[in-house]
Amino acid sequence: MFRRKRIAEILWTVIRTLIIVGICFVILRPLLTKIVSSFMMERDLYDQTVKWIPRTFTLDNYRAMIVHMKYWEALRNSFIFSFSIATLQLISCTLVGYGLARFKFRGSTLIFGLAIFTLIVPPQIINLPLYLNFRFFTIWGLLPEPGIDLLGSYWPFILMAISGTGFNNGLFIYIMRQFFKGSPKSLEEAAYIDGANPLQTFIRIMVPGAVPAFVIVFLFAFVWQWNDYFFTGMYMRGGVLLSHTLDVAASNYAYALGRQFTGQYISLLNNTGMILFILPLLILYALMQRYFIESIERTGLVG
Repeated sequence: MFRRKRIAEILWTVIRTLIIVGICFVILRPLLTKIVSSFMMERDLYDQTVKWIPRTFTLDNYRAMIVHMKYWEALRNSFIFSFSIATLQLISCTLVGYGLARFKFRGSTLIFGLAIFTLIVPPQIINLPLYLNFRFFTIWGLLPEPGIDLLGSYWPFILMAISGTGFNNGLFIYIMRQFFKGSPKSLEEAAYIDGANPLQTFIRIMVPGAVPAFVIVFLFAFVWQWNDYFFTGMYMRGGVLLSHTLDVAASNYAYALGRQFTGQYISLLNNTGMILFILPLLILYALMQRYFIESIERTGLVG
């Protein structure tokens, strides 16, 4: 009996391991393919014997893409841009989430419902109104027509971030609202008894305890802003950001050489550029993995 049970446990362990390895391979295969192809030369693409290991290992693809992506300039601009917008979104969504969690006023439930509703509204529906609003920005009628053209600048993203209406801000408001709603009210009541006003209570009592939620919201906002191509392409035409320079790097390289690239080689160059694009995010995740997982557990998002 004991031997059968032991065999069953070993068999289940083997099956579970094979399932996990198989799922991980399916998930990681696109990334592994991009990494391997980024070290290939063009002739390796047509060599039927080359599958995972390049016949001729080369770094020329990385050198070319770093130059024609304007990598270091675009990396600096993308980091400053994503960090700034993520910080502004964190501040605005924290204030909105705290207000909805702790202050009862007429329409608070409706506002929270509308914030959640923004998560299911396709961006294409509000694309045209937002574009026209920032193209002819009159500060809600305070400036004479035709207003100010904010396109091609950071202002559309700044205005949406500080107003809590940026990309996926409904989710961030939900996270902060649920976190503050689950915090004990006795902390605030003790601060009120000591003479603190609501703003002092929020800054001195609630903010220090909300670090786990801050980590989640900031990392989500940073990564999504870093990966965004739709809104940055619409509001910041010609901006030197990684998402933009990656899109034209292969064609710029072909133009610099004065030749026509095949579709396969363009795909190889794009794979190389994609590795350079996601490399900072992989480094960020490696550094913040422990804090991110701890924050997820402490905020109860997995429950």
